[in-house]
Amino acid sequence: MAVTTSISSPSLSPLLFSKTHHTYFPRLDPHPNFCKFDRCCLQTVSSRQNPLCLSSSGTWVLNASLVRAEASGNGREPMVPPYNVLITGSTKGIGYALAKEFLKAGDNVIICSRSAERVKSAVQSLREDFGEQRVWGTTCDVREGQDVKDLVSFAQKELKYIDIWINNAGSNAYSFKPLSEASDEDLIEVVATNALGLMLCCREAIKMMLNQPRGGHIFNIDGAGSDGRPTPRFAAYGATKRSAVHLTKSLQAELQMQDVKNVAMHNLSPGMVTTDLLMSGATTKQAKFFINVLAEPPEVVAEYLVPNIRSVPANGSMKPTYIRFLTGIKAYSQIFSRFAFGARRNRYVLED
Repeated sequence: MAVTTSISSPSLSPLLFSKTHHTYFPRLDPHPNFCKFDRCCLQTVSSRQNPLCLSSSGTWVLNASLVRAEASGNGREPMVPPYNVLITGSTKGIGYALAKEFLKAGDNVIICSRSAERVKSAVQSLREDFGEQRVWGTTCDVREGQDVKDLVSFAQKELKYIDIWINNAGSNAYSFKPLSEASDEDLIEVVATNALGLMLCCREAIKMMLNQPRGGHIFNIDGAGSDGRPTPRFAAYGATKRSAVHLTKSLQAELQMQDVKNVAMHNLSPGMVTTDLLMSGATTKQAKFFINVLAEPPEVVAEYLVPNIRSVPANGSMKPTYIRFLTGIKAYSQIFSRFAFGARRNRYVLED
């Protein structure tokens, strides 16, 4: 007998779909709440045996037996919700917003930060909303190998295993200036956090997940520069984000070369998010324009990303994915709307 989990959803017809990166996304929105949840469900439509199906009562049903069958065929335990999630750099900004969305979905979450004070405050706030036994926090400086090892030990102590590890910790040292004017300290901060820190986190996450019967999924967050475009005034940041995408590809190749079946590497692209880091660079006419036209609040971005992230383990696939919030088409559309209709002018910052 199939074991199922019901997921509330509005009617999904009529729909049109377009295929992108092996996933399906809606081109029409027949219901005001559709985009909030159902993009998650549609991620699995391309599967030959779709674990998500629409019941006669109009609810989406997760067929856990199909997920178990897919997992057992690869020699690992099935990964079914609720998921255990770890997010680095998650006491504020997009990391904190992601944590809240996972908790809303019923998952268990571990947050971390360099600041013990921010960890304490964030955990207290999240526990007030989601309960004592759903969220935990600890200090971790991703630049330090021992700190990352201790983070793994903390996760294993509190949750036994991690299904989804999101590498969000990043820095531009809150510095927007030409490289020739950057200090040694700022450059070391950016490179050590975004490059070395990411490598250390990936190394420890992979080592942990290799020994987990359920395996796991690792998501590396990209940023400005990851697509190879120039990032003047924060060149070091852009260079490290370009390297992040390369690192993900290299680790994907390593796992395939080693015939690893239970660990998968993915990229996650939140686009422009109105965090302290981004807004600190709103000092030029060009920067203000693009922030107003393209940026979105962390809560909006997380509301889209989390269902799409959760759909990856839900469909039982261990294939690499690249989940993007701000696609090229969306960006060009918003820029066109700005020039044609004046949309989003002065949305976040006053333009000259």
